[in-house]
Amino acid sequence: MTEDQIVGLLTSNIIYLLAAVLIVIVIFKGVKIVPQSEKFVVERFGRLHSVLGPGINFIVPFLDVARHQISILERQLPNATQDAITKDNVLVQIDTSVFYRILEPEKTVYRIRDVDGAIATTVAGIVRAEIGKMDLDEVQSNRSQLIARIQESVETAVDDWGIEVTRAEILDVNLDQATRDAMLQQLNAERARRAQVTEAEGQKRAVELQADAELYAAEQSAKARRIQADAEAYATGVVAKAIQDNGMEAAQYQVALKQVEALNALGNGSGSQTIVVPANALEAFGDAFKMLKGGK
Repeated sequence: MTEDQIVGLLTSNIIYLLAAVLIVIVIFKGVKIVPQSEKFVVERFGRLHSVLGPGINFIVPFLDVARHQISILERQLPNATQDAITKDNVLVQIDTSVFYRILEPEKTVYRIRDVDGAIATTVAGIVRAEIGKMDLDEVQSNRSQLIARIQESVETAVDDWGIEVTRAEILDVNLDQATRDAMLQQLNAERARRAQVTEAEGQKRAVELQADAELYAAEQSAKARRIQADAEAYATGVVAKAIQDNGMEAAQYQVALKQVEALNALGNGSGSQTIVVPANALEAFGDAFKMLKGGK
């Protein structure tokens, strides 16, 4: 085929070639495949027209333009440090971290230019305001409550930007050296006070236990004396009744019994002993032994 024939063939089919190229361009411009993690903001003649979600989407070629491709994945702001003054006038440095994601790209694109900078500035102002409402001890002990209040305030502030704050964290609360030294002294004083209180309570408890022991001993001694007195009273009653029933013989028997018990006590004493007994006492002991044996 000569060159003239080729040129003639192309000239006769140029319309078909142009039509095919136009169809390819229309398909390329009119079909948009959006990834799962993104949304496309479409403009028509420079104005917001629609927002394309994940999957295959169709737009009008040459009229609609996917101007912005916005990621809807969760994002983390760089960790930031804010200076704040507590309610009791203590300067602290708060390290914060914020996580967020874009829910409505059409608001984010047309209402705010620097999303990260705007959120960081908002968080810094809210942190300072919330810290200023609390004493230092409350900041240290109620961190979870403080985080919840900061997150709630940030969410309210960024709601018009189509943004959701998923998490706000306070990573650390730093103090200057002078404040740390003062807190350490206070902590040591508090520990010393608690130790003294514990020691005093221990001594008090020991005194109470000692008093309880002495009271218990006194009660037991009194009980023993009462039992002994009851026994002696019973024995005396028995002797009195025996004397009443048997007359002088019962009395003589009791006297003889006491004499024998006294003699046994003297004989059982420790060491060598010399006992001087009157002459007439032997007769009394003899009579006592006879009475104990039942003799008359």
